[in-house]
Amino acid sequence: MAEMSNYLENALINATLRNTSYTPPTTVYVALFTSDPTDAGSGTEVTGGSYARKSATFAAPSNGVSTTSADVTFDQCTVAWGTITHIGIYDALTTGNLLYHTPLNTSKAIDAGDIFKIASGSLTVTLA
Repeated sequence: MAEMSNYLENALINATLRNTSYTPPTTVYVALFTSDPTDAGSGTEVTGGSYARKSATFAAPSNGVSTTSADVTFDQCTVAWGTITHIGIYDALTTGNLLYHTPLNTSKAIDAGDIFKIASGSLTVTLA
């Protein structure tokens, strides 16, 4: 995942080039999408059926790369969520700002009773 949102791009440019403070989130949350959230954060996030964003922890970066240090497991859905095509990382459990986003390698249909899980080390953020 290397796609940054417009929000994060502007915050980092302001912080590094304009001496404008940026307060990083203390917790980040993974969100599931049924359409591309784009840099503007305009995609369709899953709703209903016991869906909620899940917190994620990342290992210290090495050479501009950081990976999740624990599984990210969503609650068992109670209604079909549709086909998950993208994921995003937000700075809040609800609303908030999209930070990063990326398409899944393979889209995944989530039906009632399914559990969506991202295994530890499988979600990578890369700044190149």
